[in-house]
Amino acid sequence: MAVTIKDVAQAAGVSVASVSRALNGHASITDDTRKHVLEVVKRMRYMPHVGARSLTTSTTNTIGVLLPDLYGEFFSEMIRGIDGAARQRGLHLMVSSLHGDADEAALALRAMRGRVDGLLVMSPHVDAAFLSDNLPDELPIVLMNSAAGGTHYPALSVDNYSAAHAMVVHLAGCGYQRIAFIAGPSGNYEAQERLRGYHAALAGLAPGAAPRVFAGDFSEPSGEAVGRALLALPAGQRPQALFAANDMMAIGALLTLTQGGVQVPRDMAVAGFDDIPIARYVSPALSTVRVPIAELGVQALERLLSAIDGSGAGAPASMATLAATLVVRASTGESSTP
Repeated sequence: MAVTIKDVAQAAGVSVASVSRALNGHASITDDTRKHVLEVVKRMRYMPHVGARSLTTSTTNTIGVLLPDLYGEFFSEMIRGIDGAARQRGLHLMVSSLHGDADEAALALRAMRGRVDGLLVMSPHVDAAFLSDNLPDELPIVLMNSAAGGTHYPALSVDNYSAAHAMVVHLAGCGYQRIAFIAGPSGNYEAQERLRGYHAALAGLAPGAAPRVFAGDFSEPSGEAVGRALLALPAGQRPQALFAANDMMAIGALLTLTQGGVQVPRDMAVAGFDDIPIARYVSPALSTVRVPIAELGVQALERLLSAIDGSGAGAPASMATLAATLVVRASTGESSTP
């Protein structure tokens, strides 16, 4: 049978309340008693019941993280940043993915009710009404890269528009005139902002030039599909530069083009967005926009913890923006950044 808190109290010769205080770090017992109780807990391999403990302390020491997907280097980096910051504070993570489905988002949100102290959310389906319908009003929430942030809930976002605009300006500055773009999912806020930056830069640099946008979904196969479509065109009808809304699509297109005999960047430059770790290792190394992915997760967690501990209580919801920077590598010309 499982060891209970009463068994620990009897073995340690103290009350159940003293065992509870020792486990919860209360200052109302002596250091010697706490040390003795914890030694007995370890010897008896007692595991506190998380649900019962949360009823006593009103906390779970767990942070919920809701992401569109868990696949790929972007989300791995995001979780790495959040998890590292959480572990430093003795917190655990409960992570769920949505796979682009609003119904799954609602189910995941409801599943976390009462099981987390706060929630980090990155989802194209989330707005204030959606959160209100599926979560208690008192649960602290911070949104990441969401159009819904800054009004009802604090939010942290990357300046996707300015960064995409800067990449198009860079490509034009390298002498490329026909610049095409692989867009991300149509309902995704980040993808919309990156597409908006592409259109604005192109309109400003070459008012008469027609935008050339290919559909994508942030996956490597969708980049490969665009690469095959470009290979099917006569060389004179291909763009001189291809800018993808994320690195996975850029890498898919890059590999397909090079396998088809296109020399990058001589025949066509290729650029991405995010600067995932593998971007520097493909050949040629990928020019991209460096998003502080892990730092985004760390800062979002810090804002959430401020809301949980009350240090941010009463402050109006706000939108904080992180800058992204260009990383120029061999896929758009001479490399100047590692």
